[in-house]
Amino acid sequence: MKTLKIAIQKSGRLNEKSVELLKNCGLNFENYKSSLISPVSNFPLEILFLRDDDIPEYVQDGIADLGIVGENMIEETEVDVDYLQRLGFGKCTLKIAIPNNSPVETLADLGGKAIATSYPAILEKFLVKNNIKADVRMISGSVEISPGLGLSDAIFDIVSTGGTLKSNGLKPFADVMSSEAILIGNKNIENKDLIEELIARIQSVLRAKETKYVVLNVSKANLQQVIDLLPGVKSPSVVPLAEPDWVAVHTVIPERDFWDKISKLKQAGAQGIVVMPIEKIIV
Repeated sequence: MKTLKIAIQKSGRLNEKSVELLKNCGLNFENYKSSLISPVSNFPLEILFLRDDDIPEYVQDGIADLGIVGENMIEETEVDVDYLQRLGFGKCTLKIAIPNNSPVETLADLGGKAIATSYPAILEKFLVKNNIKADVRMISGSVEISPGLGLSDAIFDIVSTGGTLKSNGLKPFADVMSSEAILIGNKNIENKDLIEELIARIQSVLRAKETKYVVLNVSKANLQQVIDLLPGVKSPSVVPLAEPDWVAVHTVIPERDFWDKISKLKQAGAQGIVVMPIEKIIV
């Protein structure tokens, strides 16, 4: 059986979460800092530690079968790969930012301005779409300092919290695209069964992160009202308690509306609510 290869960041904002995800999938490997390849001891997989901007082309060219990389890098390198799974981490927005004292007020005002960026392909597409002719200046590294040095009138870069912009006298001006980590695959990938197994493991981990396991006690008189609030994975589990008129209800609640559900459960008569994290959900 051919060993799969998956490429992840050697260092950077996606490395830690990528390693955590793969380990949560039950894969045993060493996170080598000085090596390009780390074999997985309990699955036919090798992990390649690469620069993030190399990952899309490695996957496109078949050097790696799979890759975990930011959506922004896929768009910037304009590679032809399959999007296999959104991973829910590494979320950010690519924005155009301008100095606090900039006269620019509308997108049209960017016409004729110099914009510094490490993502010229994405920026060029945005400018063309909006019929803006600007001077795109490719800069590697600290893009945010370029207006202060007189190298540009604006920048286009990844923004997570906005703290770096603020510290350099810049403010967000226009959102261009949102990005998160994506599992990508080569178009001519082999070993479909292995790929499906790995994706199933990843999806089980992702589902678990989005839910909480809840156990609560409720009187039989209020049971149906509670059940109506808790659909669970299929339906809640109901277990008799030593006290004849009471039962324990086991279910899962989506993280996105967790506190709203808990409030409604208490109003419906739920007591002794215990909340636990879930490691994996396999369907």
